[in-house]
Amino acid sequence: MIKHVSCIVSVALLLGGCQSIANPPADIANTQTSSSNGVVSAADPRAAEAGAQILRQGGSATDAAIAVMLALTVVEPQSSGIGGGGFLLHSDATGAMVSIDGRETAPAEAGADWFLDENGEPLEFLEAVIGGRSVGVPGSVALAAQAHEDYGQLAWADLFQPAIRLAREGWDLSPRGAYFAEQHRERAAHSPGGAALFYDEAGAVLPVGTRLTNAALADTLEALAKDGPDHLYRNNAQALAQHISDETPGNAAMRSSDITEYEALVRRPVCGDYREYRICSMGPPSSGATTVIAILGQLERFDMAGLGAQSVTAWHLFAESQRLAYADREVYLADPAFSSVPASLTSPAYLQQRSMLISADDRMEQAIPGTPPGIAIAPPDGDEPEENGTSHFAVTDNAGNVVSWTSTVEGAFGSGLMFGGFYLNNELTDFSFLPNMDGVPVANRVEGGKRPRSSMAPTIVFGADGTPVLAIGAAGGSTIPVQVAKALIGYIDWDMTAQDAIALPVLYSPGDSIVLEDGNQIAGLQAQLEAMGHNVSLHTLPLKANAVELKDGRWIGGADPRSEGAWISQ
Repeated sequence: MIKHVSCIVSVALLLGGCQSIANPPADIANTQTSSSNGVVSAADPRAAEAGAQILRQGGSATDAAIAVMLALTVVEPQSSGIGGGGFLLHSDATGAMVSIDGRETAPAEAGADWFLDENGEPLEFLEAVIGGRSVGVPGSVALAAQAHEDYGQLAWADLFQPAIRLAREGWDLSPRGAYFAEQHRERAAHSPGGAALFYDEAGAVLPVGTRLTNAALADTLEALAKDGPDHLYRNNAQALAQHISDETPGNAAMRSSDITEYEALVRRPVCGDYREYRICSMGPPSSGATTVIAILGQLERFDMAGLGAQSVTAWHLFAESQRLAYADREVYLADPAFSSVPASLTSPAYLQQRSMLISADDRMEQAIPGTPPGIAIAPPDGDEPEENGTSHFAVTDNAGNVVSWTSTVEGAFGSGLMFGGFYLNNELTDFSFLPNMDGVPVANRVEGGKRPRSSMAPTIVFGADGTPVLAIGAAGGSTIPVQVAKALIGYIDWDMTAQDAIALPVLYSPGDSIVLEDGNQIAGLQAQLEAMGHNVSLHTLPLKANAVELKDGRWIGGADPRSEGAWISQ
């Protein structure tokens, strides 16, 4: 059942142990032509083309974005699709905005001991991930149905045709797809369908360029096209719940009622100002908006434009602002239906107070959570694991509508479970494994029906006249708000195109140390940051961002050079 529920997030409005993973080289297939009409930017060129096809047929930005999500289920199953969830922001040409929450939910019977062993200790990560324990009720189809009801123009079934053709007729295994199948075979090959899709009889990953088909997924997509979301949330609710339950230890596994009662929620985006721009992103249960807004808002008193992109001081300030923003994120952000998120986290007075802790010359000895008016909650239970199962896409159409959508199955290939030809998410591992700290409940603890905290930050930026000028988002777990904030600094302060801003190096500093993207082009950055007292290590990070921007009256796209991303004009 899909219900239109208005869930308003009232947030005061002012913009105020990362492990290494190697990314393979990728050929970028961008269609570099400007257009005053529609543009699609996605993490895979075949998904971008699926969206562009829908635009050419007269579809809206929402129609095209749904087609992208469906196509990514086929060609990028390690990252997103109908077995996961996501967040969507929509703006029309006047700047009227809404966001839709398609975040997965925990089973109603899940409780505080969900990720604890028989001794009350947290499970090892992979033990928690692989199987049914990590699976939340998928939200992507419900999100798509809600968005289509509100903003769609073409028939629902039309949006499925590009993805059905890809699944039925085949697609070529890309370098990135082969890489992830090799690196995450414990999940990719956990189900027989996954083993048959990516590996030969000897268990080796199929060569890059191999033509793959997924008849089971094509059948599922055809049924969804014909029967609508009821195919998943009604007709197959019992079968899906049983499949997950069979792989879930204990007696509190998913029930069919968890699936039939799932709702995509319409929420008000959280917005704020930075320089002359208005920035809007996703509020709780995502930490995207509050973290991006805090990072930028705490930097507003500094002359980032004057410092420039090659300035060590600018990157130091960026690191310090992250530390403060993430300290608050870890303590206060959770599902607003279960925890009261302090509205003052993005208030002018609070961000000014936090900003005064930042010095242009010295590193803070310790970045601790602030005390905004609101509630006091226990700190988190430790670092989040790396996440690579996310994709972002951005679309605009010839009517001026803009969609920014981040979709995820959480980790690469999610839980490893497949159903109907698609991977099921491991989104519940975004909850804190420990339910209490020092006898106080952790905000992001597991509770029945709850949506885990997210880092996703689909974002739309508005110019001084209130019209949209940029839609952007990223993948990469808890690095997502940093990728978005970094790109916005490049776009706003350093007058870069979205493409160049996305390509800037990432400096990730959520705690007491900095992870700096290996191979960055800023001379002496690591050494000079270390001279200021920072603990800096170099890593290749799981980064992937996409954007569309209004440039000289025409929409163009941007795609991350670290990925296989592409943008295509209508």
